[in-house]
Amino acid sequence: MASSRSQAVRGAYWPSWAFDTFPPSAIETSLFTHIYYAFLIPNNVTYKFDITNSTALMLMNFTSTLHSSNPPLKTLFSIGGANDGREIFSRMSSNSTWRKVFIDSTIEVARKFGFDGIDLDWEFPQTQDEMINFGLLLHEWRAEVEKEAEATCRAPLLLSAATYFAVDFFIDKIYRSYPVGSVSENLDWINAMCYDYHGSWDTSATGAQAALYDPKGNVTTSYGLQSWIKAGFPRKKLIMGLPLYGRSWELKDPMAHGVGAPAVGLGPGELGVMTYSEVEKFNRETNATVEYDPATISTYSVAGTSWIGYDDVRSTMVKILYAEALGLRGYFFWAVNGDHEWKISKAGMTKCSSSFPFPLALASSLLNGMPQLMLLI
Repeated sequence: MASSRSQAVRGAYWPSWAFDTFPPSAIETSLFTHIYYAFLIPNNVTYKFDITNSTALMLMNFTSTLHSSNPPLKTLFSIGGANDGREIFSRMSSNSTWRKVFIDSTIEVARKFGFDGIDLDWEFPQTQDEMINFGLLLHEWRAEVEKEAEATCRAPLLLSAATYFAVDFFIDKIYRSYPVGSVSENLDWINAMCYDYHGSWDTSATGAQAALYDPKGNVTTSYGLQSWIKAGFPRKKLIMGLPLYGRSWELKDPMAHGVGAPAVGLGPGELGVMTYSEVEKFNRETNATVEYDPATISTYSVAGTSWIGYDDVRSTMVKILYAEALGLRGYFFWAVNGDHEWKISKAGMTKCSSSFPFPLALASSLLNGMPQLMLLI
């Protein structure tokens, strides 16, 4: 078997707040190689992890369940998330003493609860100084992980990070870019968040929230992934993010319903967000029209003025083909509980099989941005 540091990655994040309705035992483990526990947050004063008894039980349940599955999965705990950690990470990373306390605590938690690795989900460093500190943190983290492994005669913990879809924040008011040298040297891989390109922050028009291509701009998965590669980041440390959820809008005119159609507000779902399972239910209950958009490699559903953009089996398969053609390490899903009867996860595994052949012409068309050939899939 390939070692955990070289094997292909078929990952997914498991949201711990879904424990009651979707425990780790509900995961179809044959479809994945790595599952991330989301999330833990360090103390905002000490930068150590204060693990309550209830959280400790959940962590042990998570690792023991997934390690005893057939096949056994690698487990990592993820630190941060979309709504937490930004200020804590900013302060902690600015001071070498605080970085050391944080790093030591992450290793302690990983070993105590049986994790195979640690994932940093800092969304996102806000300035170039924070990016520099991010790089210092990774460098010191790797050194301590290797030191601990040598001292205990154990395999080193895996280190990964969830990152922006592109290597630089080219559309933000404050331009900054990741320290590619430190990231590539010190992490086993990165999980590039190739989604949330459009959403509730702009209700004026519908959008493909995880577009592979976009004829109108570079806020796309293809541009983002290739920006990492052009910056010198190793392809075999690059993991493509895939969403198991969609985003919705209320159309201004139900007759104008393509990607980019005028909208007047959010559509169904909490804050305009629906899991893929919820989208499938919506499609059945409303008899929605489902359209595949080859220009962006995405799918959308329309019922009256309700519009939902998402990835289905077809668009996900094309994206995984793209990742294979680009020579990437693999893919991950946010989040594992969003699938419907494992339809997308199963399709992903089929397409990501090492024995899966696909025509060179198709690979070339994907890499050169000619999505019209996707009509063949």
